[in-house]
Amino acid sequence: MGNLFKIAIRNLLRYKRRTLLTASLITIGVVFVLVFISVSGSFKNLMIGQITDSMIGHLQVHRKGYVASIENLPLNLNIKSGAITRLENILNKQPEIVAYSPRIKFGGMFSNFVETTNIRLNGVYPDKELKSVPLLASRVIEGKKILDKGGIWIPELLAKGMKVKLGDTIVVVATNKDGSVNGKQFVVAGVLESATGPGGRDGYIHIEDAIEVLRMEGMAGMEISEVAIRLKDFGSLNAFSKKLDALLSKELNQQGKPIFELHTWEKLSPFFTIARMIDVMTFFIKLMLIAIVLISIMNVMIMAVYERIREIGTIAAIGTLPGKILNMFVIEGFCLGIAGAVIGNIVGIALIFMLNILKLTYNFGQQKGIILQASVNPYDLVVISVTVIIVSVIASLQPAFKASRMEPIKALRHV
Repeated sequence: MGNLFKIAIRNLLRYKRRTLLTASLITIGVVFVLVFISVSGSFKNLMIGQITDSMIGHLQVHRKGYVASIENLPLNLNIKSGAITRLENILNKQPEIVAYSPRIKFGGMFSNFVETTNIRLNGVYPDKELKSVPLLASRVIEGKKILDKGGIWIPELLAKGMKVKLGDTIVVVATNKDGSVNGKQFVVAGVLESATGPGGRDGYIHIEDAIEVLRMEGMAGMEISEVAIRLKDFGSLNAFSKKLDALLSKELNQQGKPIFELHTWEKLSPFFTIARMIDVMTFFIKLMLIAIVLISIMNVMIMAVYERIREIGTIAAIGTLPGKILNMFVIEGFCLGIAGAVIGNIVGIALIFMLNILKLTYNFGQQKGIILQASVNPYDLVVISVTVIIVSVIASLQPAFKASRMEPIKALRHV
């Protein structure tokens, strides 16, 4: 086998220009794919981090049927006090969870005593909420990063439209599930940068204020709309969601039906579609790399067989077995694939390093001047390299098989 490698390398060096062009084409393909995967992966991870860590959380638990009507924020589908206790007992036993935050979500009217508009409100425990979505505090562009009772964080769009400033007193009016209307005065404690684009109208108040506005004190106990969950390891999201879903499915109501439903961020955010599009684009870019390698290697190997017909006839005539002839050409393709993959990985890593040094910036939604920080995943390096090498070998098989099947006499007579 060692002699076959020596012969294969010698043959590649005999046609330096062709070998260099083929290896260069493979290298360019590898570099392009590696840089694209690194940059797009960096953007995808940043986008997911912004969405999950500033608003949604990694997972959310609701009462069965709530998400289907979530646009209306139905108070009659809140999780009741008894079910809250059962849910917390389950969540407290999960070592994968770093924090979770109960929320009361409802719609109301926002008034500055001159104008009135609608607003979506989230009643939260500030300490639990900031642990579950740690980037929420960074969205407070004006005011205090801590939300106290009697204070309200309002979206930037609403603050500008209603000409409301920090320290202003406003009124929130809401209808509870029994149809009673109640209002409460709040002091504007902060202005939030929207995490969902210019149309974001979500505000935040303390959960005890939400209970007061919705008059839950006189009901059968506190109710919540959802629980946002943050995991220690985001990479374990799918595995943990299956585990937690199985545990929650065992919690049944008096009719024997499941009480809870679990959703990952993917099912709650429209940005998941963008993430899927990035994955699809990455897949087609990888297909382009396969096509480049396949066509390049097959072309150079077909030419090599055609130009060396008499040479093949000579080595066959002196007793070289067809299997060794086939192996010789396959090894040539294998060497081309290794050379292109190794050089491509080195150049690609260097190019990504240069992009990070340049500190290119871009905007994402309301986030301005985000610095591009592309990273190289060792898994991607291995996958790209193995793909290139395997495709190189596959592309060499047909020309190699043709060479191994040549009749020595006919090959020696070839002009």
